[in-house]
Amino acid sequence: MKDRIRQIMESQHMTQQVFAQFIEMSPASLSSIFNGRTKPTLNIVEAIKKKIPDISIDWLMFGSGPMYLEAKRSAEVPVGEKVPTTQNPMFDFDDTPSPAPTVDIPASRIDNSVKPTRQNPSREDIKIIDKPQRRVTEIRVFYDDQTWESFVPAKK
Repeated sequence: MKDRIRQIMESQHMTQQVFAQFIEMSPASLSSIFNGRTKPTLNIVEAIKKKIPDISIDWLMFGSGPMYLEAKRSAEVPVGEKVPTTQNPMFDFDDTPSPAPTVDIPASRIDNSVKPTRQNPSREDIKIIDKPQRRVTEIRVFYDDQTWESFVPAKK
């Protein structure tokens, strides 16, 4: 099934991240499906069907039949004949093709450049504090035989 989801993504000319946003799921979840770490859930199938209603559920779940319902319909109905729409009035079986799905990505997501975290950088004053210079008072050396020596610098 992951190969069929990838095929849908490629047929819509979308990257993995754009397709994940399009079907309203996290890119990490889609990536884990493609990597084989997790299996697709019914929620993913429903999300794809919601966004691309022409997808055949039989094809998506089981790999049987055509990918799109339009291809199935055109194969079953002779040219010039209309499909009766009284069976399920929720579906629109006009002869006009449905437009390709579009993804609205906010402009803020498209711009991948680094932005400053502060809008108004303020100047910070650095205070220099005079401290007396530090001096070495003792050096200890520890040996592997559990002994040590202390060295004290000579006074001037």
